[in-house]
Parts: sequence; C-alpha cells; structure tokens
Amino acid sequence: MNVDTEIFFVSGNAGNLECALDLPKKKPVGIALLAHPHPLYGGTMNNKVVQMMARSFIGLGFLAVRMNFRGVGKSEGAHDFGNGETEDMENVLEHMQRKYPNLPVVLGGFSFGTYVQSRLQQQMVLKGNPPEGMVFVSTTAGKWAVEKVPENTLLIHGEMDKVVPLFDVFNWARPQDLSVVVVAGADHLFNHKLHHIRRIITTAFKNRQEAGNF
Repeated sequence: MNVDTEIFFVSGNAGNLECALDLPKKKPVGIALLAHPHPLYGGTMNNKVVQMMARSFIGLGFLAVRMNFRGVGKSEGAHDFGNGETEDMENVLEHMQRKYPNLPVVLGGFSFGTYVQSRLQQQMVLKGNPPEGMVFVSTTAGKWAVEKVPENTLLIHGEMDKVVPLFDVFNWARPQDLSVVVVAGADHLFNHKLHHIRRIITTAFKNRQEAGNF
C-alpha cells in the first residue's frame, strides 16, 4: 500500500499465506483484519476498497492486516468457496494476536470478504472471544450465506449496486434489526465514491473511541 507496508507470510492449512501489515504512527489501539473480494473475479488484498478501509483504520490508530486468499498473489492453495479462506483468516488473526496481544479486534470485509468475515465472527463467538467491531462494505447478502452479525456492525452499501442489490441487503439486515449506511450513487465497487468509505468508518469509530469502546 505504501513504502512502509510489511509483507509477511503465515502458515495456513493449504500452504503459506501472503499478508500485508500497516502500522499507525503511534502504539496501535487495535487490530483491523480485512478481507478482499472474490479471488476468481480479480479480488486481491490490494483492492482499492480494501486499501481504503486499511487507511481508515490506520488513521484511527489501528494496525491494519490484509491477506491474499488461497491461490492469490503468493498465497498457496486453491479457492475453497469460503471454507478454507475462513480457516486462513483465523490463522492470520491468531498470528497477529500472538504478536500484538490484548488488543481489540475489528473484522472488515468487502464483497466476498464479508461472507468470510461473517463466518470468522461466528467462530470467534463460539470460542468466547468475539470481535469488538465489524465493518462490511458491499455485503454479499443473497449471493452468499452471510451469517448473522452483531448489532453494532457497520454496514456500508451503494445505492446503485447491481451485483448485490440494496433490497437484498435490507432483507438480510431487517430480521437482525441492523442499520445500513447507503451511499447515494455508489456502485458495488464504489467507483468515484471511495472517500465516503473513509469518512463513514472514521466518523463511526471516532465516536466509539470517544465513548470509551476502544
């Protein structure tokens, strides 16, 4: 993402996983683990939306971690329809928690990455260590079986998303009584609308920090 980005590898169940770490200027206040869009459609950890999410959290004092899913970049293995990808994300999270213990965790995902992170959140809950926050951009409700998420999950969606129509997200969010932040005129990829993602994340998490939640 920039000259200070550290590329490192974590051992996964299907081989080594290529990861990227970006640190804030001061001691990190939390870990933001971010998941990219579908690998069979060009998704990588360098996706512009994922990078914007990373920049947003770095600005908030978090360290930001991105991982290439199986078969992407220098990550080994092959696409596993979200199953192996969830396992790999958990491996990366555990690696970061060993390296940076006792920090709150925020899970972030874009498109297919929201499906993976919803499953990881379920695993964390079962282990009694749920994430302190979640941010989903272009949630793939209706395309993938996105799991239920906590009520404080920040959902950002484009009004003009044709990949995942807004009403599909509403139908998924409604039974959970979740709020959805809709960006007028934005498509699935948030072309020409990336700055809204940063503004929304920054505002939401600054409010949480001021309330003492981070």
